[in-house]
Amino acid sequence: MTHDARATLRVALDPRSIAVIGASDNDNKIGGRPIAFLKRFGFRGAVYPVNPTRDEIQGLRSYASLAALPEAPELAIVAVPGARAVEAVEDCARAGVRVCVVFSSGFGETPDPAARAQERAMVECARAAGMRMVGPNSQGLANFGTGAVPSFSTMFVEAPPADGPVGIISQSGAMSVIPYGLLRARGIGVRHSHATGNDADTTVCELATVVAEDPALKLLLLYLEGVPDPWHLAEAARIARERELPIVALKSGRSPAGQAAARSHTGALANEDRVVDAFLEDQGIWRVRSVVEMVDAAALYLKGWRPRGRRLVSISNSGAVCVMSADAATEAGLSLEPLGEPTQAELRTILPGFATTTNPVDITAALLSNSSLFGSILPAIGRDPAADAFFVGIPVAGAGYDVEAFARDSARFEADTGKPLVAAVPQRSVAERFEAHGVVTYPTETEAIRALGQFLSHAERLRAAKAEDAPAPVRRAPPAGTRMLDEAASLALLGGRGVPVVAHRVVATPADARAAHAALGGGRVVVKGVSAKVAHKSELGIVKVGLDSADAVEAAAREVLDAAARAGVALDGVVVARMARGLRELMVGAHLDPTFGPVLVVGDGGKYVEAMPDVATVLAPFTPARIGRALRRLRIAPLLDGVRGEPPMDVDAFCRAAAAVGDLVADRDAGVASVDANPVIVGPRGEGCVAVDAVVWREVAL
Repeated sequence: MTHDARATLRVALDPRSIAVIGASDNDNKIGGRPIAFLKRFGFRGAVYPVNPTRDEIQGLRSYASLAALPEAPELAIVAVPGARAVEAVEDCARAGVRVCVVFSSGFGETPDPAARAQERAMVECARAAGMRMVGPNSQGLANFGTGAVPSFSTMFVEAPPADGPVGIISQSGAMSVIPYGLLRARGIGVRHSHATGNDADTTVCELATVVAEDPALKLLLLYLEGVPDPWHLAEAARIARERELPIVALKSGRSPAGQAAARSHTGALANEDRVVDAFLEDQGIWRVRSVVEMVDAAALYLKGWRPRGRRLVSISNSGAVCVMSADAATEAGLSLEPLGEPTQAELRTILPGFATTTNPVDITAALLSNSSLFGSILPAIGRDPAADAFFVGIPVAGAGYDVEAFARDSARFEADTGKPLVAAVPQRSVAERFEAHGVVTYPTETEAIRALGQFLSHAERLRAAKAEDAPAPVRRAPPAGTRMLDEAASLALLGGRGVPVVAHRVVATPADARAAHAALGGGRVVVKGVSAKVAHKSELGIVKVGLDSADAVEAAAREVLDAAARAGVALDGVVVARMARGLRELMVGAHLDPTFGPVLVVGDGGKYVEAMPDVATVLAPFTPARIGRALRRLRIAPLLDGVRGEPPMDVDAFCRAAAAVGDLVADRDAGVASVDANPVIVGPRGEGCVAVDAVVWREVAL
């Protein structure tokens, strides 16, 4: 996005003047509500209602047309239907409006080709004039910091706004205000609540680049139904990382680009959802699965903590809560390491002998008779080096308990340590005491620790993203067409790029196969038919394995040729390849994603890879270190280091080979659209790896 384009979008957040085309005197109408909001929420600029049938609207002078205004408004709202909306956008472009927010619907969100064409015409008109358009089908924008609320959302009536440190941007109107309502119910102020509608011109991702600049923000929430412009989101993430502004995204749906998977089976494995996950992780953005997860951790992000680890200490007066907190911590990816012996010794001098002092710390019901126990143990726990964050569970309190002291001590402890602390307090009257002291409180340990786990894991992701500073995806047009290379040509291409490939020979006759077996030094070999028309050969009976004699090889070659003829498959030859041995079959694949560019997939290999995929997706740059980290997220990760007496695998060799495959697809001059190398057999550490089968698709011009 150019500097001028971003400067124009900034106007959307703080315009000096706003016109409302289709203005209404009724503040419950779409054309009336933004006028009421602008007056109610402190907008300091000029407001110009435009309606040819009224002289005055909501106490403001009304104008017959945009041309009749005393000045060109910086922002205009279009709240008229159908063809009149198209005309209004054209009027705005002619008048010099800088940003146009189109409430009107019935355009690109419908299947009607004529309506879609009208939307494209509006975009072209706006861009030709240098005007930015939000919508159509937008619920509007809201910046409660400036009072610029060109929106018709009912939520702002039902849940009165309060300026705060959270921003929300969504394509969906509902999802721009549902998180808003949930946050306001928790007493959290929201500064930005923007709905971009059809994203015809200004997208969620592009608007995020200017919202992320707001110095008052401490948390940015995004609702995405697709990521058609990841370069804008990468730019927003870069700005946010520089400001240490966390971004949390709820991504639903699938883009048409993602559904058009590459023709290789790794294209299906690297579906758009997995690619989005990899992209968001690279950029330091946390992806949640629901709106509840989106807002549950919000209060933690606003505390200003800078966590440095995920080791949790759990404290409760209930053994059951201690056990359940340990379970919740495991599910959240947090570790409960035992407190050091000096810490435990100090705790034993304070707590009764039947209390637990390891971790979790169970104060037991003794807290009822001695409320000072809670505050007394906290300083010792806070000094323990195993403590990165704290959970306090008070399942039952009230009469007989000094609840005020519990809440006060928790808040003081949090302030003294500077480390994250959450509490689980199901009793509302008790929870209110904790909340009054600023302690982030949840009804249950599951909710508290899940939110804490998200916050701590996100902090870790942000540090990694900031250190690595992953580049934005490179926009790259998909190939006009592709053609598949046969296995021999594919292996040759990979071998030329530094990927270790199995020793093999390509022959034409059974007699040649016998000679190839001898040339390979004898031993066990595989015989396979070679064809640029067949990617998966086993189903056709043109693969023979475990052959250890010249006679067997010659016979197998004859059987392969006969089976291909029966199946009507014209072979380019027969491959005789040495049988490779190793510890595990892995796979590596790469393809050109039409949105995200080159994408690499690594994981468990073999013939069941599609039925039981255990794969990870990696975006450029394809370094062995990045690929190694991706492998460690797989279910098979424990096997990489050796189990039950097996030696560790040569993961480094595999990662170098995978990086070479990724670089091949990323190389524009190579003209490669997709690669499948499966299996890649990995040997013990120091013995390397070898690709024994591969298929490459080259780009072709149609």
